[in-house]
Amino acid sequence: MRLGLVLGEAMTGLRRNVSMVISVVLVTFVSLTFVGAAILMQMQIGTMRDFWVDRAQVAIYMCTSVSQTAECTGGAATQEQIDEVKSKLEGDALAPLIRTYQFVDHDQAYQELLDLVGEEAASVVTPEQVNQTFRVNLVDQTQSDVIIEAFRGMQGVEEVKDQLQYLEPLFSALTVATYIAVGIAALMLIAAVLLIATTIRLSAFARRRELGIMRLVGASNGFIQTPFILEGVFAALLGSILASGAVLLGVHFGVNEYLRNRVDFVTTWVGLDDAWTVVPILILIGVGLAAVSAGFAIRRWLRA
Repeated sequence: MRLGLVLGEAMTGLRRNVSMVISVVLVTFVSLTFVGAAILMQMQIGTMRDFWVDRAQVAIYMCTSVSQTAECTGGAATQEQIDEVKSKLEGDALAPLIRTYQFVDHDQAYQELLDLVGEEAASVVTPEQVNQTFRVNLVDQTQSDVIIEAFRGMQGVEEVKDQLQYLEPLFSALTVATYIAVGIAALMLIAAVLLIATTIRLSAFARRRELGIMRLVGASNGFIQTPFILEGVFAALLGSILASGAVLLGVHFGVNEYLRNRVDFVTTWVGLDDAWTVVPILILIGVGLAAVSAGFAIRRWLRA
């Protein structure tokens, strides 16, 4: 099989169906851009979850003079109740689950509150009204329920909170956004496959006399099919390259230049290294789907 002749036939087919080829390129570009975005979003969710799972704490809030729960009917937590919580944290049952813990007294908690909301809070809140808190870092954050159950309902303990729960709505929203991106990408990929098949059929129909002559002189099916498959692959490859460029630019300008400087509570972001790992995946998906759909379309046309 002469490579130059095959490539020449493929280029001829691309020139004859310029508008359809442009459509294939654009649809492949859009669909694979959504695929790349979905992959990067899943990477981001995994990165954020790993970061926060390692740092999230279980907070044990002690009663204050203004607490209203049933466990706080006796008023602010006494030193004996604080010591009881500390003793339980250091006991044989819970100590293996705990990496470290920190006790924050009224003054420390009050200062943290002022740092967070501003000095104007000093006029309406006193240190005694801010919870003393045990902040517990676990060896395995999935064991937080054990700590919560151990201290829930204990006298002097107003509330026990797993701080990772505050981030679950964010993770859920990002996951839903990923599913939406995957759904759109799947629809667009189906459109790209159908467009490639239509383009190949039109190209074959336009060259039906040439194909008839090639059959008469004994050309193999592989020789006849290869230029048409290359047409679809070339168009999809161009769309894949454009999608890869869009993903890289999106990470560089959207994440590195914009989000990193404006979203403070997220300290770990996907970067260009992650984007570069997505590039070969996009190219393989684009080229693979194009080759399969083009090959299927031309084989069916030759049998017709």
